[in-house]
Amino acid sequence: SRLPETWEGQIVRRADKIAYINHDIDDAMRAGILTDSDIPRAIRQVLGESHRDRINTLVTNMISHTLLTDELGMDEEIEQAMKSLRDFMFERVYRNPRAKGEEAKARRILQQLYEFYVKHPEKLPPDFRPQLDFDGMERTVCDYIAGMTDKYAMYKYDELFIPMAWQVRG
Repeated sequence: SRLPETWEGQIVRRADKIAYINHDIDDAMRAGILTDSDIPRAIRQVLGESHRDRINTLVTNMISHTLLTDELGMDEEIEQAMKSLRDFMFERVYRNPRAKGEEAKARRILQQLYEFYVKHPEKLPPDFRPQLDFDGMERTVCDYIAGMTDKYAMYKYDELFIPMAWQVRG
């Protein structure tokens, strides 16, 4: 909960919060845990009806508020709607037994990816390899995995650990 010291760090932290909550909504919708209409109407009226609308509202408001006040933040109405959306996500998604049931699987996937890349650093993307010299193996592998989307992590897991189906040619 510490606030980054630089403006860049604070902006990245805010951008991450905006991105994560919206991606979590999309993931929950794909999993059948939420629909667009499940998001409370009061939140949709302020932030917008779609993923695109929410991102646009949050980002543009943060920019305009910051330019007008010289303080990184959002207008009170937008900030409150984002807090309400976060509270809603905790209630309906993050603590949802169906979603929680997947945590152990996700943890195993991340652990196996971590162990693989620590043992095979040559398999890291080329742009991560220089980081090994100044951040070390564990930090570099963590940074690589932390930057993966859920979909990409599952793709890499499949690629590395799931045997490909045999294709018999006749």
